[in-house]
Amino acid sequence: MIDVVLPVLDEAGAIPWVLGRMPAGYRPIVVDNGSADGSAAVAVACGGTVVFEPRRGFGAACFAGLTAASTDVVCFMDCDASLDPRDLPLVADPVAAGEADLVLGARRGGAMPPHARVANRYLARRVVAYTGARVSDIGPMRAARRTDLLGLGLTDRRSGWPLEMVLRAGRAGWRITERAVPYHQRAGRSKVTGTVGGTVRATLDMRRQLVETRRLIRAEEK
Repeated sequence: MIDVVLPVLDEAGAIPWVLGRMPAGYRPIVVDNGSADGSAAVAVACGGTVVFEPRRGFGAACFAGLTAASTDVVCFMDCDASLDPRDLPLVADPVAAGEADLVLGARRGGAMPPHARVANRYLARRVVAYTGARVSDIGPMRAARRTDLLGLGLTDRRSGWPLEMVLRAGRAGWRITERAVPYHQRAGRSKVTGTVGGTVRATLDMRRQLVETRRLIRAEEK
């Protein structure tokens, strides 16, 4: 069994499709981050385990799901129908087999907004420069071992969580690799790239992670 953490904020329309395509042996943990559309009830009706995280933030929801998980290998993915759960074995299998410590689903397809693609390429280049890990996408579908993730001591509880995970893992010497996964048009509007405020907050959160990593590198070089 592999637990799959699914952060949710008003995704009632996408949840049935996502949970209905969960592969055998994968248990969905839906983390409701304050939905007003009945997402939690929909998830329960579809057979999902629901965790409530009242503190708003993508990282807060992911951390709540991680602490609620109990399996050795844990996956994360968005619950907006932009990613297909049937692709989860692509990222989970190398971790379960001991071939990698962190596997990222590198999104392929034209569904990502142009400004998001540009920002994502920049972040990936920074990860390469700061850690040496060869990545092309800081994607939301990923897998790692639960105890190892907890040991990273991730502190971001907002939009910087995905980047912080990769930066810390890379600096800790983790074996990081990618698997290409199809990326589809999401259901509804993104809370991050779909709004100016969300985009600005995410940019600032990720910039803080880059600044902190650069500070640590310079401190080690002294």
